[in-house]
Amino acid sequence: MILVFPLLWAAGAAAAYFYAQERGIPWNMVLLALPAFLLEISFYYILGAEKLRGRLEKLHRNGTALALVAAALAPYVLASLALGNFSWHSLAWIAGLAFASAFWYIVFPHETSVDILFLIFVAAVWMSRVVPPLYVTPNAKLPLAVLGQLMWFRTGLLAMLSVRGIPNIGFGFWPRASEWKIGALYFLGFLPVAAAASWATGFAHPHMRYGTLEKNVTVGIATFFGILWVVALGEEFFFRGLLQQWLTRWLGNEWVGLLAASLLFGSVHLWYRSFPNWRILPISVLLGVFCGLAFRQAKSIRASMVTHALTVTAWRIFFS
Repeated sequence: MILVFPLLWAAGAAAAYFYAQERGIPWNMVLLALPAFLLEISFYYILGAEKLRGRLEKLHRNGTALALVAAALAPYVLASLALGNFSWHSLAWIAGLAFASAFWYIVFPHETSVDILFLIFVAAVWMSRVVPPLYVTPNAKLPLAVLGQLMWFRTGLLAMLSVRGIPNIGFGFWPRASEWKIGALYFLGFLPVAAAASWATGFAHPHMRYGTLEKNVTVGIATFFGILWVVALGEEFFFRGLLQQWLTRWLGNEWVGLLAASLLFGSVHLWYRSFPNWRILPISVLLGVFCGLAFRQAKSIRASMVTHALTVTAWRIFFS
């Protein structure tokens, strides 16, 4: 387990090198910011590593919450001191937001209504974009604000997982063999349905986005794991791990709950590219149904994450 971190840091350093080369960012500036990004990668890995997250959860709840606040502050402090733009104002904002998120379930009871209010709070902070400007960068091409976005994402998730203790969702980065199989099978089942819906609505027509096979394979692998570990992780946690189970309980029927969660999943995609994008609605609702079926069979969001990530990868290579 401990060997994972040197591998993560090596991969992160290599990615930083190629990114700096492509964007023309001075390497000395990248070296100053790199430790903060490697620290954030380490914290993010703990989010999805069940054994490491389990050690965090063994602390007293107050200790776990304090650890989340410290982890929220550390990358900002490291980056801002190295780059010479530290701000007590920014630090206070980050500390206040992280404290509110981490101690939410210390102050309030563990109830579904409180969960919903917490999600509204997290979403409101995210959509208000109050966090990214706190991470000032001396170079417009150096995306220091990403540190803030990842910090807010993982702090909210860890608050629900490690302080609140959300059960029965199968949260994690790496699917088990059965989850890979279930997720891939529902993706294959979704393909003909998605093709028919795309043809009927005129939503998309197939074309190869990247010219060479080598380029398509490289982009496909990078896209798949990027979506699996960030976008699908967050969306499947919310729509399948939380919402589908809540709606099933409230409505008293698992199929109605699955469909209702899928309709809500589809509706948030109306903002894709231009609002309202009605053509994407049938496709995204259907994807929600197949992801919901994968979750229902596997009892784990890791299976629906596979379905989700494979779909987005195929879309970006062959359609977008």
